[in-house]
Amino acid sequence: MTLVVQLLAFILVIFSTLLVVSIPVTLASPGKWEQSKNLIYTGAGIWAGLVIITGVANSFIA
Repeated sequence: MTLVVQLLAFILVIFSTLLVVSIPVTLASPGKWEQSKNLIYTGAGIWAGLVIITGVANSFIA
């Protein structure tokens, strides 16, 4: 179970890094917001889900 939590945390860190880079680039690009709005909202939802899943999985260990 510890390995699962470590894997979830690693995925969360990688996904967070991708969002930190991609969201400002999208917002700074002219006209990209309208095209990428749904993708950014989906990414934010996946990130929130990963945070919750990682927290729940970690509660079984601690």
